This record gives sequence, structure tokens and C-alpha cells, in this order.
Amino acid sequence: MDTIFKDLTIIELASVLAGPSVGMFFAELGARVIKIENKKVGGDITRKWKLPQEDKSSDYSAYFSSINYKKEHLFLDLKNKEDHQQLLSLIKDADIVLSNFRDIQANRLGVDYESISRIHPDIIYAQLTGFGKGNTRPAFDVVLQAEAGFIFMTGEPNRPPVKMPVALIDVLAAHQMKEAILIALLQKEKTGKGAYVEISLYEAALASLVNQATNWLMAGHIPQPMGTQHPNIAPYGDIFYSKDERAIVLAVGTEKQFISLCNALELDIYHLDAFNNNTQRVRNRTALSEHISHAIATFGIQELEQLFLEREVPYGRVRNMKEVFEIPEAQSMILEEEMNDGNISKRVKSTAFKITTFDSNS
Repeated sequence: MDTIFKDLTIIELASVLAGPSVGMFFAELGARVIKIENKKVGGDITRKWKLPQEDKSSDYSAYFSSINYKKEHLFLDLKNKEDHQQLLSLIKDADIVLSNFRDIQANRLGVDYESISRIHPDIIYAQLTGFGKGNTRPAFDVVLQAEAGFIFMTGEPNRPPVKMPVALIDVLAAHQMKEAILIALLQKEKTGKGAYVEISLYEAALASLVNQATNWLMAGHIPQPMGTQHPNIAPYGDIFYSKDERAIVLAVGTEKQFISLCNALELDIYHLDAFNNNTQRVRNRTALSEHISHAIATFGIQELEQLFLEREVPYGRVRNMKEVFEIPEAQSMILEEEMNDGNISKRVKSTAFKITTFDSNS
């Protein structure tokens, strides 16, 4: 699968997270990805986003490594005539350009779609914006989390709002961009024509509100901070503690699963009017949580896991990052690469899928 796009060349005029993660996606699948970095400022700003414990002498950070796997790095000053010409020469032979320049920057540097399409009419040019084309407002992930309603409804009741600990709007916008580029590639296969693709962080954030948006649009419900709980299902997202003080989360979404949970915990509450259907359980979730909490606290974590697995009760341990990557399935998602200083960098795959092709004649 890592050779699917071996014939594609991509020029990455993007920095930070969303655009570069799209470049990494194609690099993982075999494309040649040339990342253009501003040599006047030392390259992508994320090279300097280091944790206190990281090697200060290195010219890259763990953050930078997370989304810049298997790329060629070319440091250019696009205001310099020779450097600019070098970029245009590369673009003439490329298939895709990724950009997160603002309009005014792209126009000034001569790397906007109109300029590029004049020298390469068949190019697929993917433009990432913050709040849409023509809007010059600076856009960063936490700003979008706030503006799109995520921060308001994230966190615990009666406590300050919190942001999600991953730049999730960037990640979601990157997925939108990948999908749009793949559609453009399909169209080009049929028509031979290139395309201009535009994705805004803001619209990607709105598109990801799914049921929370619809709860407002159809029911007039403004989602409130609920911690890990779910506004429509109970007990779903509720966290409990075992006898040995290990945190566990439940994701009980059907009547069958709730009955299985009650049987596993020897908890005789399903027949009670307050808990015998999901609507009642959502309405009485505080009392429900108290019953479940007392029951779970009588079991050790390993015993609980065995009971839940046997009865197909959806659950998960609440793991820190060290514990996550002790799991074999997580280990298999790690990509390693030797950097120019000889150190081995690590990151998680951006491709979480497998494709198996079959010969129709076999």
C-alpha cells in the first residue's frame, strides 16, 4: 500500500499541522512530497515547538516529526528570484500543490492558484484557509474550537471551559482536504483537468458538530459541558473506578447492552421504571451512575474486564500515553525514520486503513 501514489509529486507550501498532515498522508502512500520551508526563519515554525525535555540542539521537534514523515525538505526564500524560479520549476512537474498561505501572501509571492495554473493548467491546487477565502482573520486550532462551539460544551459542569488536548480542528480539516484531493484526482483521471480545492478550518469544524449541531437545529437544545457523558445516551461516557482504583469508561448504547451490564455487575435495576429504557436512564442519570459506581467499586479491574468481555459490554480503560503504546496494536501503528542528525524519530501512522485487492480471475 505504501506505493499506491508512487507516481505523484506533491509540493507542500504549508506549515504547522493541517496542511503538512495531508502531505504526510500522501508520503506514507508512496508519493514524492517536497516540503518548502522558509529559510529566512529557520523553516516550519513547529521545528521550534519543543518540550522542555527535548534535545535543544536538534533542528526539529517531536511536534514537527509527528506530521513530516518521508518528505524532502527544501529551504527557500520565495522573495528571492532564483529561489522562486526553483519552486516554479518543481511545480511544473508536480501533480498537487498544498498551500495554507493567506490570499495576500500567496499573491505577493506569486504562488496563488491563478499564478500557478498559468504555468501548469492541470495542477490540483489545494488551499487551506481559516475562516474562508478572503477572510484575513488569523485562525488557530484553539480559536476554531472556541468559535465552532467545541470549547463551550467541553469540560465538566460548573467548571471553566477546556479545549480538546489535540488540535482536532486541524486534523478534521486535513481529512476534508484529503477527501477533496482524492475526488479531484478521480475527476482528473476521467477528464484530464486539474482543480482548485478549498477547505476552511471553520467549515471543517462545523461539519464535525454532527449530532450536537442537530440537537440544537431540531430540538432547540444548547449542548452543555457534561464531561465525558453523552447527551442522548446513558450510561455512555460515564467514568467509574474499580476496587483497585483504575478508571474505566462505559459506552452502553442499547437495551441489550444495558441488560448485559446489569447481569455482569449483578445489579438488579433494569426492571425499575427509572432505568428500564434509555430515555429514563438519561433523565435519571445521576441515580443510575450511583448504582453502577457502587457495583463497579466491588470488582478489580481485571475481573471487570473479563466480565465485560464475556458479556459484550462496551468499555474502555482510561489510559495515559505510556499505557496506550504498551498495547501491541498501538505498537504496530508507529512509524520510524532516521533524521539528518542520525536520530530516529517516531510518529503514529496517518493511514489507519488497509486495502486488499483481489484478482477477479482467481
